[in-house]
Amino acid sequence: MALAILADRMSARFTSHKTNSAVAEGRSNPGGPRLILAKPNSFMNLSGGPVSQLMRFYSLEPSQLIVVHDELDLPFDSIRLKSGGGPGGHNGVRDIISAVGTPDFIRVRIGVGRPPGRQDPADFVLRDFNAAERQVLPNILVDAADAIEKIATDGLEAAQQIFHSPPPAAS
Repeated sequence: MALAILADRMSARFTSHKTNSAVAEGRSNPGGPRLILAKPNSFMNLSGGPVSQLMRFYSLEPSQLIVVHDELDLPFDSIRLKSGGGPGGHNGVRDIISAVGTPDFIRVRIGVGRPPGRQDPADFVLRDFNAAERQVLPNILVDAADAIEKIATDGLEAAQQIFHSPPPAAS
């Protein structure tokens, strides 16, 4: 959903690509970096194959890869940015690490929170958002899209300073 916002900003459309992905290419602003947005057509847990194929096709290094994913260990309505590290229980990230051969890529982690009670985490992340979450979701997705743009233009640390900082206090 965050990539759809970026594609709209770039006036780009996702089209089928031979790497088993839908791809949109462009620049989010004139003179800005070229972005290749990709949504694997595989199940999330099998994202590694399409991601590694895309990296080979476009001759990209892992340092140029930004993976956007849901994160159970972050509260809903939050995003966190990081580079490297383990999969943290996320099977899609685990598959990407395996296929790419390194965990050293940037991640935009969108918090979805923990499932209530004993609900299976897989069922939890596949469910529809509830009414309250749907009210907040557009803001989270815009923040994620903004973070991706900031990473692409100014680097991870600059983006972390903006998106990891607490909001300014109301006066």
